Amino acid sequence: MIVENAGEILERHHLCNHCLGRLFAKLGKGTNEERGRAIRFVLNMERSAKSLPPLEEPEKCELCRNVFERIPELVEKMKEASESIEFETFLVGSRFPEEIKEREKSIWMEFGIETAEPINREFNRELGKAFGEATGKETSRNPDIVFIVEPFSRKVELQINPVYVYGRYRKLIRGIPQTPLPDFEDSVASIICRAFSSAFRGKCIFKGAGREDVDVRMLGNGRPFIVEIKEPRRRRVNLKEIAGEINSSGKVEVLNLRFVSAKEAEEVLTKNHKKEYLALVLVEERVTPEEAEEVAKKLTGLEIHQRTPWRVRKARADKVRIKKVYEAESRWVDEKHFELRLITDGGLYIKELISGDRGRTKPSVSDLLGKPAWCERLDVLNILD
Repeated sequence: MIVENAGEILERHHLCNHCLGRLFAKLGKGTNEERGRAIRFVLNMERSAKSLPPLEEPEKCELCRNVFERIPELVEKMKEASESIEFETFLVGSRFPEEIKEREKSIWMEFGIETAEPINREFNRELGKAFGEATGKETSRNPDIVFIVEPFSRKVELQINPVYVYGRYRKLIRGIPQTPLPDFEDSVASIICRAFSSAFRGKCIFKGAGREDVDVRMLGNGRPFIVEIKEPRRRRVNLKEIAGEINSSGKVEVLNLRFVSAKEAEEVLTKNHKKEYLALVLVEERVTPEEAEEVAKKLTGLEIHQRTPWRVRKARADKVRIKKVYEAESRWVDEKHFELRLITDGGLYIKELISGDRGRTKPSVSDLLGKPAWCERLDVLNILD
């Protein structure tokens, strides 16, 4: 049946071995070109037995226009397009004229072919194979770069896939925001991204797992973050050297840098973390050691109903969030100050937990003391995974 169908097709259409074999791509193993050559060979043996002239491979295929002969030239174009880019893995995609794709489908319909594969799929595979053999690079489902080839115009486009790096940062000083803000010369993001952009020669996008205020330090084990480097020209980068450059700033330190996948990066940023804080509480009306200790006892295990704080109401949805304080310890400092060490749910605003924020946070330290209290200084000690 295969030979009979092939004979009918070749009587009406001048097809190369690639395009002939592709009509029966789902049958047997081997390349389409090998399959087409074998079918034509057997077909011509039968025709010879019947004293019929052979159906030779045409000088020009009416379907693909001998596009597969262009592969060596296109491999060179791909090498030129990627010569300044570091990569180990790649994929090939292609854009074929609609008229060729429509002509191919019309042949399938004309002869009831259900075993074919599209021309672009074979072309991508054969071009990828040739490029891999010429360069030693490997194909991958998650490639470093993707080549988009227009075989007839010989145009080659490059899609350079991003690199993701996980780390944790410590913000060692007060007075710098996490991300750039007007009137601030530096930010955590700009200090980190300068080093990454320079090393990878790409655009760095910083994404923190949560954030702290400008006047709050991030200490301890550091806050998880992801940097996404778009269109990196380099990929083989020493992360320890990048860490050293960032840490020399004296403002920000990074820890545990490692490459991650896009999926891992998303998980880091969407995971909710408990946090450990150290707050210096100011009580203008004076506070005793006993009062400080009693506040800590009352806070431990307490459920907090916190409406979006007044100071961030324009940037956050106005709603009541329910958070929990898991641990609280106090240390009396003087008649107007005591320290609170807290372990809470992520997303609980600590400054407002202390002040009450005009009644938007209930209960608050001010409520529990029975007198106004304010957060004079705050540090994030640890992000608890």
